[in-house]
Amino acid sequence: MSELTPISFFSRFEDDILSGAKTITLRDESESHFKVGETLSVSTFEEDRWFCNIKVLSVTKVAFHHLTEDHAEQENMSLEFLKSLIQEVYPGVEELFEIKFQLLN
Repeated sequence: MSELTPISFFSRFEDDILSGAKTITLRDESESHFKVGETLSVSTFEEDRWFCNIKVLSVTKVAFHHLTEDHAEQENMSLEFLKSLIQEVYPGVEELFEIKFQLLN
C-alpha cells in the first residue's frame, strides 16, 4: 500500500474534524498541492500524532478579502476569529487555498 500524504492541524481542531463540524481548511500556496480524491493522513501539528484520514473533495483559490461567513461556518468558527487566525499563521498572505475534505474514519 502506498504511503498517504500527510497534513497537520492544530490539536485544538481535532474534535471539530472528528465530529464533522470542520469541513475545510485554508492554507497558503506551500500547502496547495493536494489533489481532489487524494486521501490524507491527518496528525496534530504540535505532537505529530495521527488521528484520522480525510479525502480531498476540492481545492479552490480564495483571496483573504473574499472570505465569507460560509468559510467561517465550514471552519466551525466566527469570521472575525478565522481572519485573525489566518493573519497569525500566514502574516501578510492574500492568496489562500480552500481545501474541502471529508472525514474517512
